[in-house]
Amino acid sequence: MASLSKFHALSFPIVVLILLTSTPLAFAQCEAESMHGCHDKAEAKKLKIIAIVSILVASMIGVCSPLFSRLVPALRPDKDLFLVVKAFSSGVILATGYMHVLPDAFNDLTSDCLPEDPWRKFPFTTFVAMLSALVALIVDSFANGMYKKRSAKALVTGNDEMLENGNTQIENFGHGHGHATEKIISNDGQDDKESQVLRHRVIAQVLELGIIVHSVVIGLAMGTSDNPCTIRPLVAAICFHQLFEGMGLGGCILQAEYRLKTKAIMAFFFATTTPFGIVLGIGLSSVYSETSPTELIVVGILNACSAGLLNYMAMVELLAAEFMGPKLQANMKLQAWAYIAVFLGSGVMALMAKWA
Repeated sequence: MASLSKFHALSFPIVVLILLTSTPLAFAQCEAESMHGCHDKAEAKKLKIIAIVSILVASMIGVCSPLFSRLVPALRPDKDLFLVVKAFSSGVILATGYMHVLPDAFNDLTSDCLPEDPWRKFPFTTFVAMLSALVALIVDSFANGMYKKRSAKALVTGNDEMLENGNTQIENFGHGHGHATEKIISNDGQDDKESQVLRHRVIAQVLELGIIVHSVVIGLAMGTSDNPCTIRPLVAAICFHQLFEGMGLGGCILQAEYRLKTKAIMAFFFATTTPFGIVLGIGLSSVYSETSPTELIVVGILNACSAGLLNYMAMVELLAAEFMGPKLQANMKLQAWAYIAVFLGSGVMALMAKWA
């Protein structure tokens, strides 16, 4: 968790530095195109302030609701409703990656404002998304592998010491052997539980990383825009998105069994990232240009990375892990409800791509 917090602390200044030092290299035609449409700076500023407050509240409600499952027993991880809500949220996350983030990355990296060579001669968007998904797989695999190796070594050492003590302290070998076997089985069960907790921690951290990257970008885009016609539908869409995406992330954080301080830090970063992006965009509106080649490349690559992470986490770690798990495999009725929830979540979020 310390490494994730360090990444959060470093990633924002890096993005700011890139955007501040980038020069307005946009072509005249692109600059002219960006001025079309409804533009009202005063009205846009009011909508941005409303967006900051409403998005912050929706994000906090979404990410914190699973964390207060003690007050709402139906939302505990062992309950059926938790699985259905998590399936709906996973559908939202999946649609966010495919229907919102990935198309934005395509638009940025294939823009007419970029040189044809190499940006429209090679599919950089899908290439970067593929690499980020593979990186997520590598992180997941290595983290679990290192933990299992360390746990196996500790288990062997502990069993050797326990057997040696059993042989010296217990005269009856059969009784000592039975006690040792019982202890080994107990350790195996504990090891499986700790392995599951580690897996949920990796999922929570990588998922939040993908969400934060996209949240900064979309907040930045809203903060620099003076187009009320664009901002108005975005506010409603982002609030809905943050609410249910936050529920999915909050469920992962809950299953990761973090301490209260860590839960609070992760919830804080999720809830404040998009409002931070909006504030950052407002501050950079005088130097930021949506049609500048530098901005298009930076934002496009960040969106492509986020899309790869979100799609991998939604399909592999959230949906596949739950639907192939023992609880849903043993209950076909619950599995059917979970599928309905997935299609509802992804369908509603996909429909919102029409407006935002």
